[in-house]
Amino acid sequence: MKRTTAYLIFSVVMLVYLLFFLIPLFSVIKGGFFTGGSFTLTYLTGVFKNPIYREGLWNSLLIGLGTTVLSALIAVPLAWIANRFTFPGQGFLTALLLVPMILPPFVGAIGFQQIFGQYGALNAALNLGAIDWLANGRYLGVILLQALSLYPIMYLNVAAALANIDHAMLEAAENMGSSGFTTFRRITLPLIMPGVFAGGTIIFIWGFTELGTPLIMNFTRCASVQVFDALKEIGSNPFPYALVFVMLTASVLLYTASKYLFGRHSFAMTSKAATTFKAIEVQGIKGYVLMLPFLLVISLALLPHAGVVLTSVAEPGSWYKTVTPIVYTLDNYKEALGHSMTVSSIRNSLNYSLLAVLFNAIFGITIAFVVVRSDLKLKSLLDGLAMLPLAVPGLVMAFGYLTVSAYLSNLETVKNNPLLLNLFDVRTNPTFFLVIAYSIRRLPYMVRSAVSGLQQTSVSLEEAAASLGASPFQTVWRITVPLIAANLIAGAMLAFAFSMLEVSDGLMLAQREDYYPITKTIYELFQLIGTGLYVASALGVWAMVFLAVTIMGSSSLLGKKLGALFRV
Repeated sequence: MKRTTAYLIFSVVMLVYLLFFLIPLFSVIKGGFFTGGSFTLTYLTGVFKNPIYREGLWNSLLIGLGTTVLSALIAVPLAWIANRFTFPGQGFLTALLLVPMILPPFVGAIGFQQIFGQYGALNAALNLGAIDWLANGRYLGVILLQALSLYPIMYLNVAAALANIDHAMLEAAENMGSSGFTTFRRITLPLIMPGVFAGGTIIFIWGFTELGTPLIMNFTRCASVQVFDALKEIGSNPFPYALVFVMLTASVLLYTASKYLFGRHSFAMTSKAATTFKAIEVQGIKGYVLMLPFLLVISLALLPHAGVVLTSVAEPGSWYKTVTPIVYTLDNYKEALGHSMTVSSIRNSLNYSLLAVLFNAIFGITIAFVVVRSDLKLKSLLDGLAMLPLAVPGLVMAFGYLTVSAYLSNLETVKNNPLLLNLFDVRTNPTFFLVIAYSIRRLPYMVRSAVSGLQQTSVSLEEAAASLGASPFQTVWRITVPLIAANLIAGAMLAFAFSMLEVSDGLMLAQREDYYPITKTIYELFQLIGTGLYVASALGVWAMVFLAVTIMGSSSLLGKKLGALFRV
């Protein structure tokens, strides 16, 4: 790639990030530190002095840490067993481990409550009366639910890290008398720590700022819900800005620490899995024993899914103090597909997500070309900036876009122009900001997919096409794109699917019913008395099926490289 072209792409990308990423973040920072044009630390210190905000931050921190630790405790042993041994049904079980990714945690909370609620399936099965397992344990319930949904991110990272270990070192340790646990603790674990920390960082940020799950679980004493409740005060109360800034700072610091500790000083090997490793084949009773931890985790992880599915086919009011619904019906699906709110939300989500994927395809491929095919000295900065949205919570970005929208909609030029007002005022039409939010937050998936494809494609093919007279555009379109098509399709599918099921942006930015995305509609339906819970579950099942097809397709295209999309 010519240096002038690389500089042009770099400049355009930096401008886009300045307008749609850095300015919204700066608006959050400004709102918490400036009042009347003067700098002040009053609101920041006030966040820590206010017992309500302090408790919310502490609870959010504990939720993030608890979710991360529990996810690691689940994923690391399973990944090690799957790497070390072969046993009956291994392929099927490891595939099932990824199933929890097909359900957003906040949708799973609906099924979770149907099972563990006061009149849920567990009490009915054990004949325990009206014990509300979630009454005093909603905090633990949020952690458990999120960990059972997010541990696949950790599993994918750890599995990829284990696959890259040169087993000659492990064999050398065993030959010197090291036991299995000592070898794992002193050799294997340090080598896979970059993968553990990479997956843990994403899970922590996700758990720390998750909005939908605490809302559905009615756990209001956390920072994310406090920010959501403060939306009506945006522009008049600076404290929510300061609270969001604290959440942003915590997330970025953790992201930076992970890059510094495990990006620069990770353990290195002279070779990458240079020694052929054959997993130990285990048959008979021992093989079935190795299946048990997989079956246990899968059974627990699928409980929320089972709860959502059963709720979606239950006659309203028929699942009460029973293990399963008494009366089954498909009317909930009919109502879900026929309800005015759901039909428009499906259409809206499709429009928002398709536009976001188009944005991601254009910018993701061009960024990847600069990172892999140019000698630009600033390309590492561009690559890091492209991945930075993984470190910034969706809640923070949504709050930033709300702030920018409030500022723009109060400008006289915008006020007096209906077209501009419709574009920039989320209260009138949130389409512009939702598309931008989806695009920026999912761009890392497309960039990482395209980079992976380009790194595996020899540049000599492009040079041959150029030597035969092909223009740069013809070379890219007819040579490079077909060669990396599988990677691009996988990245686009994941970007599209996770945009369709994005929670924080949809809940905060969509304020008019006719512009609700699917996730906002599920939340609104859940709160309706009567059939709302059942119709919301039917929509949740639709979301499960949709995301399942997407992840299976992406997994078949990328294989073990799928985990690279969830790394910092």
